[in-house]
Amino acid sequence: MEKIFKKKYLFLLNLLLVSFFCNAQIGADSVIMTVAGKEVSLAEFEYMAAKNNEVDLNNKKSLNDYLELFKIFKLKVADAEDAGFDKKTSFINEYAKYKAELTNSYMSDPKGEEAAVRLIYDRGNNVLDLSYILFRFPGKVVSKDTVAIYENAFDAYRRILKGEDFDEVAESLKKDDPNSDKVYSGRVNSFLPLKGQKAFDNAAYSLAEGEVSKPVRTSYGYYIIKLSEKKPNLGRIKVAHILFKADEGRDVESDDSLLNESEKVRERILAGEDFYEMAKEFSKDPESAKKGGVMPFFSQGMMVPDFEKAAFELTEIGEVSKPVKTQFGYHLIKLIDKKPRPTFEEVKESIASVLKKDEWNFEFYNAFDSRLKKEYNYTFYPKAYAELQKVCDSYFPTDSMFFKSVENMKDTLLVINNQALTQRDFSYYLLRCPFSTKTYSGDFMQEVYDLYLRDIVTTFERENLEKKYPEYSHLLQEYRDGILLFEISDARVWQHPVEDQPELEKLWVQEIQKKYPVTINTKLLKKIKKH
Repeated sequence: MEKIFKKKYLFLLNLLLVSFFCNAQIGADSVIMTVAGKEVSLAEFEYMAAKNNEVDLNNKKSLNDYLELFKIFKLKVADAEDAGFDKKTSFINEYAKYKAELTNSYMSDPKGEEAAVRLIYDRGNNVLDLSYILFRFPGKVVSKDTVAIYENAFDAYRRILKGEDFDEVAESLKKDDPNSDKVYSGRVNSFLPLKGQKAFDNAAYSLAEGEVSKPVRTSYGYYIIKLSEKKPNLGRIKVAHILFKADEGRDVESDDSLLNESEKVRERILAGEDFYEMAKEFSKDPESAKKGGVMPFFSQGMMVPDFEKAAFELTEIGEVSKPVKTQFGYHLIKLIDKKPRPTFEEVKESIASVLKKDEWNFEFYNAFDSRLKKEYNYTFYPKAYAELQKVCDSYFPTDSMFFKSVENMKDTLLVINNQALTQRDFSYYLLRCPFSTKTYSGDFMQEVYDLYLRDIVTTFERENLEKKYPEYSHLLQEYRDGILLFEISDARVWQHPVEDQPELEKLWVQEIQKKYPVTINTKLLKKIKKH
């Protein structure tokens, strides 16, 4: 199977390269000049002219002046190549870096990517107060392994819809099997976007207040989610606090002395004593105490719920809270500063950096992937995929039995750019590139398929960049020649004393004009003049 796939892959690659090579050739009727045996296209000549606002190709004198400058420029580049500057490691690395960056700039859909980021940002206008019950997967699972898990989750969902309390259902499920780790439950008071797995996030933010989700499949298992409240995002605050902590062996509930001590310290602060000095003296939080109790800016969801609630309820700068009880002890909290939620422009790069990774990247690149699939005439054959899915329901896609079961499958799975790829082709890719963190077999195979398809269309796109975007090759050529021009000019002229440079430049130009042949396509040049 591996050998057959390699032949198919090489065949496709050769088609791409032939296409690329043909596109790269310069037609004889579009060569404006030949310098040191290298053809220069009219397109490059005009592109460089367009970048110089002082050049008017419709003006005879301007055109001739530009022609002479361009010729000297190309002669200097030829001299740099003759001197071996294009073989230096520093040049090769710099050019390769630029080419990679330029290529990547074309391999995207900026509007689509910004829309994906905007969706996440807009979600963050609300902070969710939610509860969940998780019916865990035991590890990597196939469909038959999850039937009972799903049925238990759906049964719990039905009980809640019929009126049973969400938390009571969760507790009863855990009591039924107290030694098992199959069921977890919890509450998140301030849930924000990108804090959970994609399926969990999407489900949570689609719920209305009081609504309970159907079972949601993630890599951890099936979740049932109840949204209690959508709260406005209150931005960020900075506070200082004094922690009155119970001694080891004593809990907060039974230690009344902590409450009394915190109240007395608060009275002293309200009477005018310095909060920061009091924090240094009394706080049992050593890290913040040495800073006068001052903590870094934080937003909702970063602190324990009771502390967070009390801190955000402070309204006036300098206001000090009453004693606030948490599992750590009692806190006095002083509001230092408040800032609104960062603007979209301020955080879009940080959101994008998260979306580019792991399972979220499909959301980020969706617009680009969809455009390429359309441009390269992608056709999907669901029946062929369903046959793979059926095997996937019994064997995990990394299991040797999976590959043994599909090795004779040869039906067309997709057609892209008029090339048919079969089930066998995809299964080979799946064998060689099993890049997914999904634990449910169907989700795993689907994610790898999406990556497979992306690899195909982006390969076509990379090889067709010069055909689709003429400025792409011009930018590469301009940057390449620019590096060589700088290096040769520095060596021949700029490293010498300033007073000597004009004469060195003159002698250099005379030398390269004699050294390298130049042929001008006068017929083509006349056409430019007549234009």
